[in-house]
Amino acid sequence: MIQTAEAHREAVTVLPEDEHNRALVNNVHPPTWVNPEPTGRYNLVVIGAGTAGLVTAAVASALGAKVALIERHLMGGDCLNVGCVPSKGVIRASRTWAEMKKAHEFGLHIPDHVQYDFGQAMARMRRLRARISHTDSAQRYKSLGVDVFIGEGRFTGPDTIEVDGKTLHFKKAAICTGARAAAPPVPGLKEAGYLTNETVFTLTELPTSLGVIGAGPIGCELAQSFARFGSQVYLIEALHGIMPNEDRDAAEIVHQSMLRDGIQLLCCGKELKIGKTDGGKRMTVDSHGQHYDITVGEILVGAGRAANVDGLGLETAGVEYDKIGVKVNDRLQTTNPNIYAAGDICSQYKFTHAADAMAQIVIQNALFPHPFGLGNASVESLIMPWCTFTDPEIAHVGMYEADAKGKGIEVETYTYKLDEVDRAILDGEDEGMARVHVKKGTDQILGATIVAAHAGDMISEFTFAMKAGAGLKTIAGTIHPYPTQAEVIKKVANAWRKAHFTEGQKNTLKKWFAWTRK
Repeated sequence: MIQTAEAHREAVTVLPEDEHNRALVNNVHPPTWVNPEPTGRYNLVVIGAGTAGLVTAAVASALGAKVALIERHLMGGDCLNVGCVPSKGVIRASRTWAEMKKAHEFGLHIPDHVQYDFGQAMARMRRLRARISHTDSAQRYKSLGVDVFIGEGRFTGPDTIEVDGKTLHFKKAAICTGARAAAPPVPGLKEAGYLTNETVFTLTELPTSLGVIGAGPIGCELAQSFARFGSQVYLIEALHGIMPNEDRDAAEIVHQSMLRDGIQLLCCGKELKIGKTDGGKRMTVDSHGQHYDITVGEILVGAGRAANVDGLGLETAGVEYDKIGVKVNDRLQTTNPNIYAAGDICSQYKFTHAADAMAQIVIQNALFPHPFGLGNASVESLIMPWCTFTDPEIAHVGMYEADAKGKGIEVETYTYKLDEVDRAILDGEDEGMARVHVKKGTDQILGATIVAAHAGDMISEFTFAMKAGAGLKTIAGTIHPYPTQAEVIKKVANAWRKAHFTEGQKNTLKKWFAWTRK
């Protein structure tokens, strides 16, 4: 909610307006903030204080560059305010609620009249978000030597930006304005009203029923969380199954878990229409030959992103863009060679860690051009893992089998299930697997998928091996502590080693051992 202040700058209110959100705003959009007076030319001006912009500004300033950082709304961007941070707080609370329902397995008998307080769970999220927000605060970045400007930044020329009536001259600039939630063109959706990741975390009361449009990462994470809180959740996906970009059998493991949580999946959804009724919001959709007519309390849209390019004056700066975002080369340079971009505004990878990695590339290329020799960093060198934080989590890095085959690479695939890993069994978290794709006849890792309770923590071993050029032979020869769920990674590497222990090698060894017995 935006309210007009007496000053020319707009004051920001984050709902619900409690002590936690007031602390958040005081950190990331201070109402009394006074913008500095620009003096001289900046080495780097950054527009957008999400992850990409914050990392770019902080590192550049630490290296000695004169840096300005501009943010029109909330510093910390989507990740802190409406993305990773609040969603993981909500996921953690919902997981505890789910664990309570099976507490009897561990000898804990919960009385029927136990109180479940959704409002308190959301308050916890807001409290922790406010605590984390100090890291992204305007005051902290000022202390790091960055000139922080709160206001609308707009290019007024190829090397100038205007903000709050002040003109900033730059040698190099970085566009890090990110993306926002966008709704699909569903008839009646706009008129009925809906939630996105930008508004769902303002809820203080649990919807008794929730329709979720889109079974990608955002849709699946929040659908499962609200189902565990007690909402009746209907998850609608135009394609088949959930998380259509993942391996089908990997996604199916998560799907089965979501079904047990009470979610009704309506995939291959066709002819979706929305209407408003006295009882709530009406959703009609066809799924697998059956017609559904459902009334829900709220609708959450978990599909679609739109790049934040409006109002930046990109044409004036000679920066080309389209509906997907700002156009960049593999060095993250725009069509204006002195202006770069990083993060969701220009990347297919809409992840915080991707924005961080791209910021490092911008710093090298923008601040250390030839002849320093550092300005050749490229996004082509990035090995990008990701994780969807459902229960179980699903994490991936590198190629899928279909990707490799599409490039004409012959592949060997090895899979090891968690129900054969002792710690996973003891934890009651034995649904899942580790799968690795290698180039045929070698131990070179092309890609890997992990489905496990802690898949996001575990995928980094594969990512590190790929970055270091190490193969499955190295992982198989690495001691993993017992008992841990990460043993599944060594076990899948051992499956490769076993497969490459040929009958000829076995026969040779048999002859050797027979000879040594003489």
